[in-house]
Amino acid sequence: MVASTGTTAREGWSSRSAFVLAAIGSAVGLGNLVRFPAEAGANGGGAFVLFYIFCVVLIGLPVLLSEVLIGRHGQAAAPLSFRRIAEESGGSGAWSIVASLGVFSAFLVLSFYCVLGGWVLYYIGLFGADVFLSGPASGAFAGSSFEEVDALFGAMVSDGLSTSLLDIVFLAITFLFVARGVSGGIEKVAVYLMPAFFFLLLAITIYGMFGGAMARTVDYLFTFEPEKLTGEVMLAAVGQAFFSLSLGVAGMVTYGAYVGRDVNLASTSGVIAGADTAVALIAGLCIFPIVFAAGLEPSGGLGLMFQTLPHAFSDLPFGTLIGLAFFVMVAFAALTSSVSLMEAPTSWAMDRLGLARPVAAMLVTGAAAVLGVLSALSTGALAGFHPLGFIPLFEGLGILDLLDSFTGKLTMPIGALLTSVFVGWVVSRRLLDEESGLGGGVHRFWLFLVRWFCPLMLALILVSGIFPETTARLFATLGAG
Repeated sequence: MVASTGTTAREGWSSRSAFVLAAIGSAVGLGNLVRFPAEAGANGGGAFVLFYIFCVVLIGLPVLLSEVLIGRHGQAAAPLSFRRIAEESGGSGAWSIVASLGVFSAFLVLSFYCVLGGWVLYYIGLFGADVFLSGPASGAFAGSSFEEVDALFGAMVSDGLSTSLLDIVFLAITFLFVARGVSGGIEKVAVYLMPAFFFLLLAITIYGMFGGAMARTVDYLFTFEPEKLTGEVMLAAVGQAFFSLSLGVAGMVTYGAYVGRDVNLASTSGVIAGADTAVALIAGLCIFPIVFAAGLEPSGGLGLMFQTLPHAFSDLPFGTLIGLAFFVMVAFAALTSSVSLMEAPTSWAMDRLGLARPVAAMLVTGAAAVLGVLSALSTGALAGFHPLGFIPLFEGLGILDLLDSFTGKLTMPIGALLTSVFVGWVVSRRLLDEESGLGGGVHRFWLFLVRWFCPLMLALILVSGIFPETTARLFATLGAG
């Protein structure tokens, strides 16, 4: 299928369902499987979850629709789509800088995200070897102490050669799909891997339902205590809703450029946001029954995936097989996200530099590999190298953590904020009426959100990332008052 640009033909999705699966794959990633459950548990359980859903509807979904709308109407790489729409609306073509920032963010995230993908491959190898040696019915790493299982992660991240090679392998797999094009590669990874991901997610959740501490998990995640809905908890929910949908990295703008005119963007965006939220909620029901059944306390961040869960699998019946299935599931989610991240700069290189797709994808892969290897080494040989340590916001951060912090606290929120301003105040009302798929009061409410509410909330995310201590003190003062 091709999408017409008016003068040229552009490759597109073969169907609406293919676009939906690809977009869900772009949004669903490590943030859903690790960050959301940890954030929910640490920030008031049910109060956080309820406010998170509120934020997805009122912030994430309006910005998601805005990004897809820009891509579909512009029918080009993100910067050119911004430029075309701005000029058509009587605005400045300089708005393309916003999309260029998003493409740059996507490239930076890709470079360290594939390092994490390499870590997942490492654990697939560990559990796969354990299945072969001990059998699928045993607990994972039978005969190993908790300290020995815990030490596996430290040994891995300090081995710069192994993690660099795994990073390159994960990048190479991503390249193979992106280089084959939209229908021949990107669509295939979504159409086959996303159903497999959902199957594994539900299977492990059912396992935890019968063999884990499901009652404690439900209480941990969903008990609603209004007094816990503090300003800090609300801000954490806003941030999680924003990051969960992969906004601000030009991925949805890029994918939107391949959407046909017969697709209703509003309803489709709703399906994408709803599926992403469902995965986040189910992830908590998948992970914590296993953690609690093993008598462990949940930790936040990557420690939950690479340290706490391997501990938990070691005591469970069929823990070796469940651990292998879990990390295969995570690899599927990580790959669909990395494909989206690579596609944004690849599309830019094709349109801006006139390169063929395989050449553009190879250029992006090579550059990401260089930065990725440096990120991999930053947890080992380059652990003491802090390139921006003279800036308080990035003090003490190695390259991997620096890239994560730089994109998460600065470039992504800025990109999403300016995208909301662009759609709300620059894009012509006629264009929005034609493209949004909304009508009447719902359309007017969406315009209100992208003009006023979304920029305000995204500005709060930005300020809290730059001045975390000041923001925390402010919310504490407001709460005390």
